[in-house]
Amino acid sequence: MDRRPSEQSEVAAAFDPGRPGLRVLAVVAVVVAVAAAGVAWWSRPDPEPIALTEAEPVPTSASAEPDLVVAVSGLVHRPGLVRLPPGARVADAIEAAGGALPGADLEHVNLARKVVDGELITVGVPPPPGEPTGPPEEGPINLNTASAAELETLPGIGPTLAQRIIDYRTTHGPFTSVAQLREVPGIGDARFAELEPLVTV
Repeated sequence: MDRRPSEQSEVAAAFDPGRPGLRVLAVVAVVVAVAAAGVAWWSRPDPEPIALTEAEPVPTSASAEPDLVVAVSGLVHRPGLVRLPPGARVADAIEAAGGALPGADLEHVNLARKVVDGELITVGVPPPPGEPTGPPEEGPINLNTASAAELETLPGIGPTLAQRIIDYRTTHGPFTSVAQLREVPGIGDARFAELEPLVTV
């Protein structure tokens, strides 16, 4: 059975909240939304901080250099073999041998020279003839550029003769030939014949 139009209007009017009702509904909706957001906020999981661990350094596999063993003879307190760290110098070798004796002449000893394994260091006295005192040389030694320590590696050349060779080239200028070694005091024909193939200019 169909309702009359007046009855339909009355039913619609009963469910129509009107403008004041719409405002109330809007406010309620906002309050509900805010409440829902608050509940969602407070119910969120709390993040737990993660502890950071520092990475351990990777050990390097650098191999340590072996110690040097040199012989120290002459006017020292404890002549013999001494063990030195890499990069040690002649002064360190003399100190390891107990130091130089009183009156030992160190004027012609190059205390700053780095030592090499297996060499002989003489203090205060010339080394035995033919006994090398410094590091081994590859090829002839240049008379114009060699230091006293390098000259002392030659057979029969001790600190005194090495200094005479240096004094000669300082006074007369660079050697122009190996034969000029004959003009250095203390180098005779026999010693020159031994030195000639071992030096150059």
